[in-house]
Amino acid sequence: MVKTMAGAAALAAVLGVGMASPTRAADIVRYPADHFPIATAIEVPPGASTIYLSGTGAQPVNKSAKPMTLAAYGDTETQVRGALTQIQGQLAKLKLTMGDVVQMHIYMVADPKLGKIDFPGMMKAYTEFFGTKAQPNLPTRSAFEVAHLANPGWLVEIEVTAVRAH
Repeated sequence: MVKTMAGAAALAAVLGVGMASPTRAADIVRYPADHFPIATAIEVPPGASTIYLSGTGAQPVNKSAKPMTLAAYGDTETQVRGALTQIQGQLAKLKLTMGDVVQMHIYMVADPKLGKIDFPGMMKAYTEFFGTKAQPNLPTRSAFEVAHLANPGWLVEIEVTAVRAH
């Protein structure tokens, strides 16, 4: 465990990231990626609580569409925005914010209209929640293309890990 800024600088050197501007919130250290709105690494201090949120998708946006269909949930951008809004609400119930998210996994299904995953659509919605002036904290993140999700209308399911520093 890295406990000092000198140790953090050594970790940054090993990871190949700069130490110029890690963001700190209650001793959580984030190492931003160059030119991409994710963190390359995050240090969590001893004694912090880790909160794992189950994967979630968006709520239907078109109530008149057939349930559990793409028409009910919208495109990737709409679904990412909806899922992140759901996550934001779950975090608020735990007295946490999106700024407390340290890791994110995004599972994506190819949009049948595009024939591939809509990474630009995902990024457009994602950057409304992370790396903004109001909420600059970036999580580490992985995005995966999967064959299917539990809800056949979902193009996206997102799970996150948050940390509550003490």
